[in-house]
Amino acid sequence: MSNPPAFRRSEPDARRADLIAATARVLAREGTGGASVRAIAVEAGVSPGLVGHYFAGIDALVAATYAHVEHTVSEALDAAVATAGPDPRARLDAFVTASFSPPIASGELLATWTAFWSLVRSRDDIARQHDEQYAAFRARLESLLAECGLPAPRLRHAAIAITALVDGLWLELCLSPQAFSADEAGTIARSVLDALTSSGR
Repeated sequence: MSNPPAFRRSEPDARRADLIAATARVLAREGTGGASVRAIAVEAGVSPGLVGHYFAGIDALVAATYAHVEHTVSEALDAAVATAGPDPRARLDAFVTASFSPPIASGELLATWTAFWSLVRSRDDIARQHDEQYAAFRARLESLLAECGLPAPRLRHAAIAITALVDGLWLELCLSPQAFSADEAGTIARSVLDALTSSGR
């Protein structure tokens, strides 16, 4: 019986995932200006030609990385809601405050996300991904708010306000974690949720 080869090529999905992870690290460290096929290949420990085998250029790789990061955030939010139990208000609280804890509250994630934001004005595909991601976040908020009894005419504006609040607290928490804690961010967010869900039903 022959011995198995000492080296086996990674499965395509695993190789793509490695390249996406390397892209996220390069974007976080170097920004969009430093994100080249060569830099990502060096980060991933592969040849530039291999990057081209899996992605049709740097634009496609950055877009795939944005989609992956967004999916990671969505999974964390979904997991927080799932562990909150059946109570509607507990589910809403969990969805909102999950952004103040890892893996979402992360300096590295902030740096990567900032790189994506910088592309929104210059790349239609990234702008479209951005719009879709935020629309999905607001839609999920509207559903959770409706479960808490907020009337339909108030759902859209409430979801916009909460999204802005979460983004602001998340941004400051990642930039200046010494200014306030994740618990304080959660307390602030819950006080706003209290006001929104207890008035005007």
